[in-house]
Amino acid sequence: MGKRKSEIEGNTPKKIKPHWAMGLMDAMKDPKNIVKSDDLVTVIKDAYPKAEFHYLVIPKEDISNLKALNKDHVELLKHIENIAQEVASLEEHKNKIFKFGYHAEPSMAHLHLHVISDDMNSSCVKTKKHWNSFNTPFFLNPQDVRESLETDGKVSLPTPQQCKDYINTPLHCHKCKYEPKHMPDLKKHILTHL
Repeated sequence: MGKRKSEIEGNTPKKIKPHWAMGLMDAMKDPKNIVKSDDLVTVIKDAYPKAEFHYLVIPKEDISNLKALNKDHVELLKHIENIAQEVASLEEHKNKIFKFGYHAEPSMAHLHLHVISDDMNSSCVKTKKHWNSFNTPFFLNPQDVRESLETDGKVSLPTPQQCKDYINTPLHCHKCKYEPKHMPDLKKHILTHL
């Protein structure tokens, strides 16, 4: 069954998140993980960073995912974006380029915005899914998410099939047109851009 188990409720299968997927709330309470915190959000270092610098901006309000957002959350999303910019602008990140995004189908329960340096140089980038979840349209622009919520009252998300297609996209370098044969080849190649 893989990492996700299925539970039958009547005739409808329901995906159950594994225990590790529920860890963000605990992680944001641990002082050693916290980078920044205010009344609305906590910023933590990602436990399995996919780049040299990788943070999560997590709202303190209990919001399970992008589907749970409504127009009342627009100001919160603006605040999340502002905090993400502040974190990317820290002195230790001088000369680093950052990208920001939500995963269309996140693996962790609880809404969170990724703030990640664009080097993608990390021992935690091991699979095509790891790579493509940050380097295809699966990685949703936070401004687009917020504008969708403002306009439609809900976040417009890719379909499950589109998400699957994004994750299964052939590997390619995010900085040039290089198309590697496999992840080890890509990881070796990205070092040429550092």
